[in-house]
Amino acid sequence: MYVAVKGGERAIANAHALLAKQGRGDTDAAAITADQVFGQMGVLVSRVMTEGSLYDPVLAARALLQAQGDVLEAVTLMRSYRTTLPRFGYTEPVDTADLPPQRRISATFKDLPGGQQLGATFDYTHRLFFDAGTDGPDPRTASSDESTAMPRVADLLGASALIEPDARPGQDAAEPGDLTREPAEFPMDRAQRLQALARGDEGFLLGLAYSSQRGFGSTHPFAGEIRVGEVEVELDAPELGFTVPLGRIEVTECQMVNQFTGSSTAPAQFTRGYGLAFGRSERKAMSMSVVDRALRSAEFDERVVSPVQDEEFVVGHSDNVQATGFIEHLKLPHYVDFQAELVLVRRLNREFAERRQAVDRDDPDGEVPA
Repeated sequence: MYVAVKGGERAIANAHALLAKQGRGDTDAAAITADQVFGQMGVLVSRVMTEGSLYDPVLAARALLQAQGDVLEAVTLMRSYRTTLPRFGYTEPVDTADLPPQRRISATFKDLPGGQQLGATFDYTHRLFFDAGTDGPDPRTASSDESTAMPRVADLLGASALIEPDARPGQDAAEPGDLTREPAEFPMDRAQRLQALARGDEGFLLGLAYSSQRGFGSTHPFAGEIRVGEVEVELDAPELGFTVPLGRIEVTECQMVNQFTGSSTAPAQFTRGYGLAFGRSERKAMSMSVVDRALRSAEFDERVVSPVQDEEFVVGHSDNVQATGFIEHLKLPHYVDFQAELVLVRRLNREFAERRQAVDRDDPDGEVPA
């Protein structure tokens, strides 16, 4: 098995050279640069940053170029690079309550304080190609005054005690674990689950969220609020005695509102699902928030009847880097394993034929025993 791999070094080198040649494409055309990918494919860059657990738009653009547009390969590159970086500590919790949105919409209230802010979105575009060389709709038509106060929809509901509290007593007592440094253990607390969902594959979470809405789960929510904007990241520096601002990053936040009819210990109210992702990642944040609420079934004494409500199933299969490695390892040599199974199948077939002959002698119409 390993002899074949060692003997294939020249073939592997040639494969790398061919990959680079095909990835370059027509040499008469200008090569795509990382700046172009970063500037013109922001949604794709956001996904690679989110699932790669590293906020660096230029590096994500480079990863996409090196991976020739393969998102999962680019995510793997980001995570691999991330492991080489020094760790200085943990930043303070990001405050999104006063996030000045570039985009802010709600499906629960039409005339909410601060108004709807469409921002840049595909939601209202025709699914048609623009003519080559055009830039599409004028972005100025979707802008509004960012200085207007925009309280959260969940806070408006909370003022009337119509939605569960943002945090339960004792919920923030312990420091959340870090899934990038500690292996996942089940059951997980919500903070760890949200970490796993943030790193999870967008398509997988989208499918799970869709399954819940179709009845394979208990979550069919309203989009309470979706915001896209920049927040400041701060690091507590013990030697200085105060927090130090590190810069601003763009994030997408989603809060889903789901009906809860009440129980013997809790009144009827709305409950929350939460999603947060780097950059412009609305679909990811929305899917994440639906799945987050579905995974809170135990908190509300709801029956677990569907995969989206099973924490170990969701978290254990949402990581696209692990999934890719497990699937793609099937391309590696398995000669010894296959030969063993081939010998087994041949032996079983031979034994079946012998039993068949024995049955035919005694009872031509009989069935062959297993």
